[in-house]
Amino acid sequence: MSRLTRKIDSFLIDWKNNSERRPLIVKGARQIGKTDAISHFAKNNYKSVVEINFVLQKQYKDIFDDGFEVDTIIKNISLKNPDFEFPAGETLIFFDEIQDCINCATSLKSFKIDGRFDVICSGSLMGINYNEIESNSVGYKEDYEMYSLDFEEYLWAKGYKAEQIEELYQKLRTKTALSTVEYDVMLENFREYMVLGGMPEVVFSFITQKNYSGTLKLQKQLLLDYEEDITKYAHGLDKGRILDIYRKIPVFLGKDNKKFQISKVRSGARSRDYVGTVDWLNNAGIINVCYCMSSPELPLKGNYNPDNYKIYYRDTGLLVASLDEEAQQDLRNNKNFNTYKGALYENMVADMLVKQGYNLYFYRNDKGTIEMDFFVRDADSLIPVEVKANNASTPSLNSLIEKDDYGDIKYGIKLANKNIGFNGKFYTIPYFLTFMLKRFLRDNFLD
Repeated sequence: MSRLTRKIDSFLIDWKNNSERRPLIVKGARQIGKTDAISHFAKNNYKSVVEINFVLQKQYKDIFDDGFEVDTIIKNISLKNPDFEFPAGETLIFFDEIQDCINCATSLKSFKIDGRFDVICSGSLMGINYNEIESNSVGYKEDYEMYSLDFEEYLWAKGYKAEQIEELYQKLRTKTALSTVEYDVMLENFREYMVLGGMPEVVFSFITQKNYSGTLKLQKQLLLDYEEDITKYAHGLDKGRILDIYRKIPVFLGKDNKKFQISKVRSGARSRDYVGTVDWLNNAGIINVCYCMSSPELPLKGNYNPDNYKIYYRDTGLLVASLDEEAQQDLRNNKNFNTYKGALYENMVADMLVKQGYNLYFYRNDKGTIEMDFFVRDADSLIPVEVKANNASTPSLNSLIEKDDYGDIKYGIKLANKNIGFNGKFYTIPYFLTFMLKRFLRDNFLD
């Protein structure tokens, strides 16, 4: 196995085949496979590839100092490396780690207008001042946000074919229960994925070795790498406060309501001292933020309390790596996923929803009598999504669907360790099919 197949692979082919293509910025957290995917695409689709990494090759950071005309930039690159070739219409220029050379973004307008060369930029969200990039290149670039592997990509890595995954989807769409073999095998794959997460290096190690040996060490190193990057890139904000929040995520996820409270981060901590810190971690691609809705009704955007939220790791493998050694052993040896009060399941579902393009919202009424983990929507209704770590009853889900107070809610979804089903009020869907939810809701609405 030479590399992991990623969804960005087909996106990049489509991008190249579009005659109106604009310079592309691929953004995402560090170490999720951006550079590997772009380099693989470049080698297979261009006669000439000019790859410049602004972190490893700092000597190229001044190539824009003489202006942003394409010929000037090409001349400066060629002066530094005369081996580079630039045949028009057959060259991809790949600017990597652009967070270390913001001037690069300003050049994208010139490259788009000139049209002779394709340009792809990539950078860690952690280091990108995206407002600056946006103002420098608005209208002349296209964005693609990349994530760690989703569960479908993990199944590809395990060797499953598109037809096999499509067969599972057709059963979901027709509300047909999976066979015992289908269910048990996919559940086992999903449990592996929950422990590993989707960071390519971790997944690749597991797939090639066929065991967990060394994967925890890789995950823990990623946690440390992120801490190091926070220290390096958190300009203008208190780095210590960002680290306070980053390190406390597992503590809050371990609580029953999982609500994040600044006052509990550190003794004497006040919200005004932490303004911008959660946004920074979110923009850096490290966490997913789930906001409490003011009321369970449409529209979703704008109908939430910005001061009431939960925080999840963007990749569940990082949550696993942050747990103590006893929890690690329980997870890997005993496959015991219920110990951590459902935090792993919620974190995983949050991650799977975000990777489908959803924003995250939850709801808890003032009395605490109705609580719902997530909300999504179809074309004309609000859909409560309950995540069950066990097979307990669903009073909140039933209340939201049945009561006249919630007119935007027509049906719900229960994600659990249970087979596909529909009881007239809510769909029961096994956790491992959550990655199909957006497609299912779209097709279900069209039926």
